[in-house]
Amino acid sequence: MAVTFYDPKHATDELVEECYETINDRAKLLRILALAKSAIRHNMAKEIPKLKMPVCLIWGKQDTITPPDVAEEFHHLIPHSELFWVDECGHAPMMEQPEAFIAILDPWLRKTLASVVG
Repeated sequence: MAVTFYDPKHATDELVEECYETINDRAKLLRILALAKSAIRHNMAKEIPKLKMPVCLIWGKQDTITPPDVAEEFHHLIPHSELFWVDECGHAPMMEQPEAFIAILDPWLRKTLASVVG
């Protein structure tokens, strides 16, 4: 939990308890580990440029789990992507900076949906 957030105050007792319960549930833990191993084994770099839909990348500037250079690489590889940064934020902007996250996502969705529908 400590590396997930830029500011450790976001690692609330409730969140720590939820994570503790998840990793102590054998079935959930095995699914998480299988997903992580799959992500490591299957480098999607060749497939990512084939994405046709608009993509909104919202990234914590202080993410140490998936660092900002990965965001830049994704942005470069995904043809119709937009990259937005959330300062003083780690790996989970939607949890650590929910107001900033929504302030980015809401207008992006409105603009993107308007261009698709209208």
